[in-house]
Amino acid sequence: ASCPSVALRAAPPHSRKPTARPLLGVAGVHYDMASGSSVIREVWDQNLEAEMARIREVIFDYPYISMDTEFPGVVAKPISNFKSSSDYHYQTIRTNVDLLKIIQLGLTLSNEKGELAPDVCTYQFNFKFSLDLDIYAQDSIDLLTRSGIDFKRHEEHGIDIHQFAELLMCSGVVLCDEVHWVTFHSGYDFGYIIKLLTCKPLPADEDEFFAELLLYCPHVHDIKFLMKHCENLKGGLNGLAKDLQVERIGPEHQAGSDSLLTQATYFKLRSLFFEDVVDETKFDNILFGLGKGRVKLLD
Repeated sequence: ASCPSVALRAAPPHSRKPTARPLLGVAGVHYDMASGSSVIREVWDQNLEAEMARIREVIFDYPYISMDTEFPGVVAKPISNFKSSSDYHYQTIRTNVDLLKIIQLGLTLSNEKGELAPDVCTYQFNFKFSLDLDIYAQDSIDLLTRSGIDFKRHEEHGIDIHQFAELLMCSGVVLCDEVHWVTFHSGYDFGYIIKLLTCKPLPADEDEFFAELLLYCPHVHDIKFLMKHCENLKGGLNGLAKDLQVERIGPEHQAGSDSLLTQATYFKLRSLFFEDVVDETKFDNILFGLGKGRVKLLD
């Protein structure tokens, strides 16, 4: 699936201006081994309310939320007469999100300059999931297991999605026009977010999905879409981070580490290719592979 093209192009590599401010992201974060503190906080059922309270305290000063999810793969493909490649992509997302459960959600909080929230900046929410009862693709479970996800602990101590949704609704994270979401190729990610918040299947129509998305998350920047307008950038998040010389903290294919890498990569990309300003009239609310978020701008 492809997105509609936009006229704006990033400056070519030879004309990029170096930034005078050092980027604050993953490369500037360190673990404090003496105190045992970490930039990534594991959240299970027993500490959910305490960590959501912490987020409520800092969200207005750090309203840029970089997000990633882990989910149990893709298990079904829809069969129909599709209006477009975008429609097919959305219906594939809808079919699988409706069948499956989210496993992890990673949220990294920073401000508009890319400065991370103090102390803990990244929250990895671990949801209840059972390999005996829930549907999944085996290759995805194998990958997540190799990445360190403990499915026994998810079954015994995972977060109840309904309790999480209630806390998220009054956290300042959603339904707030000041909050900006930063993601990478996030159709599935937001599919699970909308399902979680509404406690119902995804809308049958892509436009209805975007209407709900823009209600809960009014500003979204999808790095994968931004890359279409930058010279010589391609591939996935790991490849882009390597090209931009951004370090990873934590294990790959875990939502907390991936959201932290998304944060640092976005602000490095914004600095190098967009002179630290992403034009929201051209790039706001467009998800790679879907791309109909701009319907709000045309109303």
